[in-house]
Amino acid sequence: MAKRDAQILEIVTTEQKVEVASLAERLGVSTVTMRKDLDALQAKGLLLREHGFAMLANPNDVGGRLAYHYEEKRLIARHAAQLVRDGETVMVESGSCCALLARELADTKEGVTIVTNSAFIADYVRDSKRVSCILLGGMYQQDSQVMVGPLVRTCAQEFYVDRLFVGTDGWIDGVGFTNADQMRAEAVRCMAEAASQVVVLTESEKFGQHSAVPLRLAGKKVMLVTDGGIPDAARASAERMGIDVICVGE
Repeated sequence: MAKRDAQILEIVTTEQKVEVASLAERLGVSTVTMRKDLDALQAKGLLLREHGFAMLANPNDVGGRLAYHYEEKRLIARHAAQLVRDGETVMVESGSCCALLARELADTKEGVTIVTNSAFIADYVRDSKRVSCILLGGMYQQDSQVMVGPLVRTCAQEFYVDRLFVGTDGWIDGVGFTNADQMRAEAVRCMAEAASQVVVLTESEKFGQHSAVPLRLAGKKVMLVTDGGIPDAARASAERMGIDVICVGE
């Protein structure tokens, strides 16, 4: 992503709704150029244009969340993609970092198969001939655009992969990663049963948040890929739990 695109997203996520003319002036480009930039970002589902304004997409779905800390998420996804070999089959759970990982695999790898419970991710990479996508069955959650419920376990049992990539909504010291939705957390556990390693992708600000449902990944080999803003105490806590912590940019 171009530096100007990242600047646009930072402004829009901070201010929620910004005039196109104001954006163009602040970033030193013409309104024509700004409209082209915004059209491209809208095509990626990162923001919306309406009557001379740019605004956030729905923050409750994956597309809307992609805009928040986009550059940090993109760097995390790029590093995580380096763990995947051409021709490999991986599982990818829902979330904005996971969606960007899938996009990175689609753009840089050959012959990768993505097994996912995310309808958003399946659609996000549908234009790529480099990856194949297998969508696990289940009950469809409209906002998060994921499949959940007992059928996810039934479908996941048909696979065994080296790595499952997952997102998280937060962290509790001594407990681990958490999710805001019990059924999504259960889907993560079901998919983790079919993987040798779980790789958690999240920006560091999630370590200042926590949700009610622990992912309960104890007993699995777990790696965390995050940015350098992770608090020292959280990093030490994760390492005491046996989690391999990778900080992008260090």
